[in-house]
Amino acid sequence: MNNVKQLVCPISNERIDEQVTRINALLGILLIAAGLIFNSVIFIAFLTVDFYIRAFSKARFSPVSFISLQMANALNLDKKEIDKAPKVFAARIGFIMSLTITILMTIQLNTASFAVGGILIFFASLEFALAICMGCIMYTYLVLPFFK
Repeated sequence: MNNVKQLVCPISNERIDEQVTRINALLGILLIAAGLIFNSVIFIAFLTVDFYIRAFSKARFSPVSFISLQMANALNLDKKEIDKAPKVFAARIGFIMSLTITILMTIQLNTASFAVGGILIFFASLEFALAICMGCIMYTYLVLPFFK
């Protein structure tokens, strides 16, 4: 008998596939990099809208999540269920950061947009490569204490 206790989020019992969230991170990295490299706010604005959908609506309506799910299925990746609430919190942080980049690029504060974009790429890279979700870590310290 397995005596390992599985941690569960006390706020929500909803679960999502970690493989899909990691592919979401890769696609986010590519969109941010394309926006910064080509100095095009369109890529960042698209990502901002997508983060908004994932953060405040149903992820199934997110184009990035849809593509990620299709990629995970095509690559036949094993499904790994994780708590959804920390990922939603992370998507809200991603929304704020990508909105900030969009605004900074629009008012032509390129150095600042590269700085915020670099931070977001770094966080997304940790998620994609190592399954380390900085938004989820922040969630643990900022949100969970209020629900214990």
